[in-house]
Amino acid sequence: MQSYTVRVRERGQLTIPQAAREELDIKEGDTLTLIQIEGLLVLEVRQPLVPQLSEQFSRQMDEAGVSLADLLIGLEEERRASGERRFGANA
Repeated sequence: MQSYTVRVRERGQLTIPQAAREELDIKEGDTLTLIQIEGLLVLEVRQPLVPQLSEQFSRQMDEAGVSLADLLIGLEEERRASGERRFGANA
C-alpha cells in the first residue's frame, strides 16, 4: 500500500503523483470515481466497458460462426416481427 500527499488547488483540482498514475495506468482523460466514506475519500479507476464488451461480443460471434451481416438480417427480421406483434400484421 502506498501513501501520497497531494494539495488541493484552484477549483478543487489535485494532481495524482506520477508513480501512482504509472502503476495504475491512469492516462489523461480517464474517469475516476470518488467515493466518500465518512471522513475518508477513495479514488477508484473506472475502466471503460465498451472495449471489453466489444471484444467479448466479437469472440462470441466468432465462436457461433455469425457475421455482422447475419446479425443485421436477424435484427431486421426481429423489428418486423416486433412491429407485427405490437401493431398487427396489416399496420
